Amino acid sequence: MSARSKARKRALDLIYASEMRDRDPVAAWEEQREQGPANAYTGDLVRGVSEHRDRIDEVITQYARDWSLKRMPAVDRNVLRLAVFEVLYVDDVPDAVAVSEALKLVRDLSTDDSPAFVNGILGSVVRDRATLAG
Repeated sequence: MSARSKARKRALDLIYASEMRDRDPVAAWEEQREQGPANAYTGDLVRGVSEHRDRIDEVITQYARDWSLKRMPAVDRNVLRLAVFEVLYVDDVPDAVAVSEALKLVRDLSTDDSPAFVNGILGSVVRDRATLAG
């Protein structure tokens, strides 16, 4: 597993756990970093998703037909947040990589229906990327 793949998984763990505990994910990242070495990209993802969360959630909601954020499985919701952040705000990650990594995470961690659901949303985000960042 590449360093960035591990960073994505760790960022997902932090964001997911923070949501479940109603905590600030950036604070959770800072605590983890104090405990020992950590991949800087994990921090970039956690801070980026946190900073742009309102816009990211708007984009996900726009493409998740008939699905509210609260109704989605928590893993799917947070994987989508990570991937949408990478697609819209991280220039050195190709869109195909962001989508592929997101699909791997939901295949490993979520429901059997999750890969198709996440892929559909991310495909639309990638298609409309130029009009969505903001």
